[in-house]
Amino acid sequence: MKLPGHDAIARQAGEHLVTHRVTLPRKVVERPLRQVAKRLVMALAVLVATALVVYADRDGYHDNSDGSVDLLDAFYYATVTLSTTGYGDITPVSDSARLTNIFVITPLRVLFLIILVGTTLEVLTERTREEWRLNRWRSALRDHTVVVGFGTKGRSAIRTVCATGLRKEQVVVVDPSSKVIDTANAEGFAGVMGDATRSEVLERAEVHRARQIIVAPQRDDTAVLVTLTARQLNRGAKIVAAVREEENAPLLRQSGADAVITSSGAAGRLLGLSVLSPAAGMVMEDLIQQGSGLDIVERPVVRAEVGRRPRETDDLVVSVLRGHRVLGYDDPSIGTLRLTDRLITIVRATPGAQVTPHRPVNGD
Repeated sequence: MKLPGHDAIARQAGEHLVTHRVTLPRKVVERPLRQVAKRLVMALAVLVATALVVYADRDGYHDNSDGSVDLLDAFYYATVTLSTTGYGDITPVSDSARLTNIFVITPLRVLFLIILVGTTLEVLTERTREEWRLNRWRSALRDHTVVVGFGTKGRSAIRTVCATGLRKEQVVVVDPSSKVIDTANAEGFAGVMGDATRSEVLERAEVHRARQIIVAPQRDDTAVLVTLTARQLNRGAKIVAAVREEENAPLLRQSGADAVITSSGAAGRLLGLSVLSPAAGMVMEDLIQQGSGLDIVERPVVRAEVGRRPRETDDLVVSVLRGHRVLGYDDPSIGTLRLTDRLITIVRATPGAQVTPHRPVNGD
């Protein structure tokens, strides 16, 4: 067994980040720092323009300290005026200076305040809008798919599922890396940043209301902890987990996984098959690539097929799912097809084809 002890696993999990956050996909907007820099440039431009207006009419202003107004005094007056401080040490005394203050300086002061206050209001509005989006997202999320780990395995798995018709709005990615979550957001998936071995992180992903959970972290011990936690939160979800070492697969099944895929073993078997028959290897690779060439799909038996044998259907039937048993197409115990059976068939790929999810029926 390659896994460390339970205490060691818990200790490793405790070392992970406790903080977690939910991020939703959004349209690409201008970078916040660039927006702030743009507003600062605008504010400085208003300040300089005001100072130049005052300096151009400097003879109409009086400075209590020395009686005259130079360029520095003009900038000082513009600063205290635009910020509404108004010490009164420099005052407009001529009619032209006072008219300039009324019709030019005052509008510039209002513009200056709008630029500064607008930045704060925009931040508050954005936070409110984001909170509203999160609340609406949580209330609408039902029977979704949670993907733990958005590496090569997790990304390939969710792309395969989405190729069968699953909407991206029904996918939540959980990963401890902020860069990975940003990548998931860019592809249109909601993301939860945090350690998926912690129940509060999975609760943020609404795991308790999920239909299926894909567990594909980088480490086998993490996969075990995630599977245990997810199964405790959701007893009815279908959990599919990936594991590197084949000897750890039984432990994942005991932890609550419905299906366990050994990534290294599966790759090795495909390599071996390609050595024996490159054509067979190409066919197998085509079958596991959803949406192109040949696809292997699971579908229910239609009424017109009830009473027929598997080979009498229009599709190429590979296996029959009856209850919790998977029977080969030539298994004599199948007899004829029933309405409660499900068929695993090989079909020509059709864009947008959807696979009907399995629902337990009475007698399963």
